[in-house]
Amino acid sequence: MELRTFSFIDILQPQVTGFLQTVSPGFMPLEQQASLFVEIAPGIAINALTDVALKHTSTEPGMMIVERAFGLLELHHFDQGQVREAGAVILRHLGLSESDRLKPQIISNEIITGVEGYQSQLINRMRHGNMLAENDALYIMEVKPAGYAAIAANEAEKASPIEILEFVSFGAFGRVYLGGPEENIREAAKAAEQSLRDLDGRTG
Repeated sequence: MELRTFSFIDILQPQVTGFLQTVSPGFMPLEQQASLFVEIAPGIAINALTDVALKHTSTEPGMMIVERAFGLLELHHFDQGQVREAGAVILRHLGLSESDRLKPQIISNEIITGVEGYQSQLINRMRHGNMLAENDALYIMEVKPAGYAAIAANEAEKASPIEILEFVSFGAFGRVYLGGPEENIREAAKAAEQSLRDLDGRTG
């Protein structure tokens, strides 16, 4: 098995939590819980990792997604120790260490200022999170592997009062969409990108 994403979130922020509650098919996370995102290949093997994590800890699974190439698991709990133990159990099962994960790669990132009304309408039709207002700034980022999109969005919300419009944490690429005043967006973008640069791992 290839460990692609291994990402621990210490405190889920309110908007990120609400977004996950909207898209999670499993047990919904709550604000202030810790969370773990694990992405592997082949995708179907995520079932075995879910099994060992749930048998050895009291964490709750929000998402277990098997798509064409990769599998994603999200676990959460108010006790950070339980979430960290779930991660340790998963790594032991894989016979790997945290540093065997892929290091995040920012594939593309851009800030669009003064968004036109028709474009904000298009974004609002596809988003699962908050709304993008006309004339706000829009931040968009693609990251590989996809599972790292969640920590990028969470750190952005920690750093600045912005709107979480959408983030996709599974598939070929992760995507993050943020909206708000330009100054706030620039601060959030800086935090999101730095959070990814701070994560170690192998290149690939």
